[in-house]
Amino acid sequence: MQAGIHPTWFEDAKVTCACGNTFTVGASKAEIRVDICSKCHPFFTGEMKFVDTMGRVEKFQQKQKEAAAKVSMLMEKKKKKKEHEEQLRNPKSLREMLMGAK
Repeated sequence: MQAGIHPTWFEDAKVTCACGNTFTVGASKAEIRVDICSKCHPFFTGEMKFVDTMGRVEKFQQKQKEAAAKVSMLMEKKKKKKEHEEQLRNPKSLREMLMGAK
């Protein structure tokens, strides 16, 4: 190992979570702040909640809503196009056209 190039090692580095939980670990920083730990993470607590600090979940849910709306609009267009093609394949007879004009 070369001397003077390695970071200092703190055996008792203090980790502080946003929920208030603190514990010690070995790290290259004396104090570490985290947003989530094993005391408040949904996987360990068994709760169903979203862990989102940047609004990514809301953005994803919004994209899902927009995609569902677009799919329904495309299905409507497809249905109208199919009906139009059927009308072109089966033209009305002269009698049907005259009966519809009354």
